[in-house]
Amino acid sequence: MSRFVTYLTLGALLVLGTPTARAATDAAPPAAGERTVAATATADSSAADASATRDWQPPLSTRGRYIVDAAGNRFRLKAANWDGAQGSWTGSGSESDPANHHAGQDSYGIPLGLDRAPLATLLADFHQLGINSVRLPFSNALVHSTTPVPDAAVAANPQLRGDTPLQVYDAVVSALSDSGFAVILNNHTNTSRWCCGVDGNERWNSSQTTQQWADDWVFMARRYATVPGVVGADLYNEVRRDVLNDPNWGSGDDHDWFAAAQLAADRILTEADPNLLIVIEGINWTGLPVDGLPHGRPVLTPAQTLSHTLVVSHKLVYSAHFYGYTGPQHSGATGIGETHDARYQDLSRTDLYQALSDEAFFVEDSGKHYTAPVWVSEFGIGAGETNDAARTWFTNITDYFADHDTDFAYWPLVGWEGHDDWALLRYDENGGQHGILDDADWRATAWNHLRSTAGLTGPVAAVPDWQMLDTDHGDYVQSLRVRAQGDWDSGASKAVCPDGLRLAGLGHTSGRGLCTDVTAGDLRASGSAQTVVTDERYVPSGGDWASGYTKLQCPAGNFLIGYSHRGTKVSAALCVPARTTLGTSGRTVWFDRSDNRPSGAAGADFASGDYKGQCADGEYAAGIAFTTRLGASPGPAALLCRSLT
Repeated sequence: MSRFVTYLTLGALLVLGTPTARAATDAAPPAAGERTVAATATADSSAADASATRDWQPPLSTRGRYIVDAAGNRFRLKAANWDGAQGSWTGSGSESDPANHHAGQDSYGIPLGLDRAPLATLLADFHQLGINSVRLPFSNALVHSTTPVPDAAVAANPQLRGDTPLQVYDAVVSALSDSGFAVILNNHTNTSRWCCGVDGNERWNSSQTTQQWADDWVFMARRYATVPGVVGADLYNEVRRDVLNDPNWGSGDDHDWFAAAQLAADRILTEADPNLLIVIEGINWTGLPVDGLPHGRPVLTPAQTLSHTLVVSHKLVYSAHFYGYTGPQHSGATGIGETHDARYQDLSRTDLYQALSDEAFFVEDSGKHYTAPVWVSEFGIGAGETNDAARTWFTNITDYFADHDTDFAYWPLVGWEGHDDWALLRYDENGGQHGILDDADWRATAWNHLRSTAGLTGPVAAVPDWQMLDTDHGDYVQSLRVRAQGDWDSGASKAVCPDGLRLAGLGHTSGRGLCTDVTAGDLRASGSAQTVVTDERYVPSGGDWASGYTKLQCPAGNFLIGYSHRGTKVSAALCVPARTTLGTSGRTVWFDRSDNRPSGAAGADFASGDYKGQCADGEYAAGIAFTTRLGASPGPAALLCRSLT
């Protein structure tokens, strides 16, 4: 009990490094047709930089570790966080008193600075910074609020008087898009309270249900689906422990961030906007911040053994946050609740770079089931910082980002002069601009090095795609074409590769699989034809490739894209016809007693701790063999791998 009370006390003090929102009301989101986003953009906002030309073509997608535009050209996210719409109240005292808001800045639940400078001025200043994109936080409270913002909140933008927070957000989104910026929507908080400790915003479902959270995401994605600059959905900010429970990555309970992100991504892409990038942050914090007890920042390390496979390919971006005052095992607390673990700013340059690789940037390794772009969507430091270690950290980490051609977003973009010296741009009460564009700002050297260092530009070559299938807690049917055909094995746990990919590997008992398009690209013929194989009817006479085992073999000219099981027993194989003539020579790949994968096999460990079988790059899987004999596992025991040609 003493530990519980201690953590409850510490939790109220912890600040892990970002912003938040307010308790959602019972009001339904405004109907999409109530007021269009285009209608919200006023003459002032649309003229904010009407002459700006977009030098990239939406929508965005991914190729390996890179984000690309519609023309296949590299688009590096050089971004900053325009916060405020997630809320600024610190959780104590009157919300009407600015002193009770972060840095003394009452955002009124809308992007900061609209009381101090016209949108046109703000956007012109953003361009001066050299950024091309904006991470735009919002709260679920904003989605549901029907109360107009006070006139004082938009004093420099009188055209927004009488608007609700969501309508102001609409105007900002439209203005950013019209000015050529890419916009990534970020669900930062449930409530409009500043985060990130124990504050009601620890998880996507801390102050609301997962259903409501996903519903709100569908609403927001639909609302901006026709705005060309809106390119991404950053699903939730800094998932972390509350008083009683840790978030997890794959346990299948109500705290499973892996599953919740998968659910929201699926609904956004199928119900709202299939063009959006889906940004999934790692887990920011688990454990009790007490010496001797388990605690730390998992970040993206769980993706190495369990990664997301989206129903629309080439849309996944993984995200991580790094601040000097936090660390691999450090929450960022000072005083009460501070542990003796090293902060990132305490690490040598070499050790810092190793930590960055171990916690996040391993994801960019090519040819893995988890390969994706890594976007560091938050990092930052104050202009008034005098600690040498903190300053050195900022130089070191910006050097790393520059050298590694990293996608980034600084926190924050806008603040008030005399209040938040972390902001890249600070505005005084008269609209005067201060900040990193000033010669005296020590951060400018590192910032300019980061934003101007040349990285990959132009066309990005397509690379083979590797994706994992996971039936740990139910179906994992990631093909839209198969979904359209209905339930192909009712009552069984089913897994199907995304459209364009074929099955390449299976685990013996885990129910996990590996998909790819290596060598052949999209191998499937047009149309909806598919065959569910539950017996040996397609095994030709004299073609026993797994004697004594039950063989689920595809018809001639077909290949495997999916499988199902009931418990641990194989139930069915799903086959589809190929668009070209397939080879018929093949081999049996056994994996019931050990791993059997090609030397140096791509895809990485797609079924950690399990025996795995995998076809070679120039092969396709044409059958699954298993046995139900006493004492044997009824899971997949062998694959029939045949030459593609």
